[in-house]
Amino acid sequence: MKSPPGQKRPFPIATALAGIIQPVIHQPSALPLFLLLALLFVVFVILVELKILAYAYQKIGVGPRYVFGLMLLTLVGSHVNIPLYSIPVERIIPPHTVWVYGLPYEVPGGGQEGATLVAVNVGGALIPTLLSVYLLVRTRMWGRMLAGVILVSLVVYSLASIVPGVGIVVPIFAPPLVAAGAALLFAFRRAPPVAYVAGSMGTLIGADLLNLGRVAEMGAPVVSIGGAGTFDGVFLTGIIAGLLA
Repeated sequence: MKSPPGQKRPFPIATALAGIIQPVIHQPSALPLFLLLALLFVVFVILVELKILAYAYQKIGVGPRYVFGLMLLTLVGSHVNIPLYSIPVERIIPPHTVWVYGLPYEVPGGGQEGATLVAVNVGGALIPTLLSVYLLVRTRMWGRMLAGVILVSLVVYSLASIVPGVGIVVPIFAPPLVAAGAALLFAFRRAPPVAYVAGSMGTLIGADLLNLGRVAEMGAPVVSIGGAGTFDGVFLTGIIAGLLA
């Protein structure tokens, strides 16, 4: 259809852009280049995250030579559970995926029939506890760290949720904020180690230890102290709290 005389015809911008973009997308060399750039971006993000974690550990009080060994032990240890005891339960929740606080949690299968195994996670409980004891002995800030742990424990306990089949789950961003605030309040000039101890120990106590009496309600084949729903909270809380402080 022709435009009336004297009236300008609108320029087909969308058509022109499609004509420019389409050949670029379908060029054979574009896909390998895009994949290479994506790979470089992922490597860059990993390196940045490792540097941030290393910096956080050093701020907390861990020597540079031990940082990467400690991170490796923590991540590998997150897949290791040391059995403690078992509790008889009426039923075990079948395996499935459940979303809590915007994150997916896998309900595992297996385990004993009609019983929940209580275990301790190496990466999420044992290593943070040993590191907290080391920081406590090294800094000798007994009262300040104890006050921070109590405060974080109370807040985490009030926020912890029982997720059937998984165990105890806590929102991972609330504890670090509370731990950082407690560290700045109780030890402004030496906040990072206080933030780590208060964040990691407060999360373990408030989420897992204070809820051990409710294991029979969870219907999980395994309830791991410092595992599943609280590993992210313990690991990230200590690190993020140290950075914030």
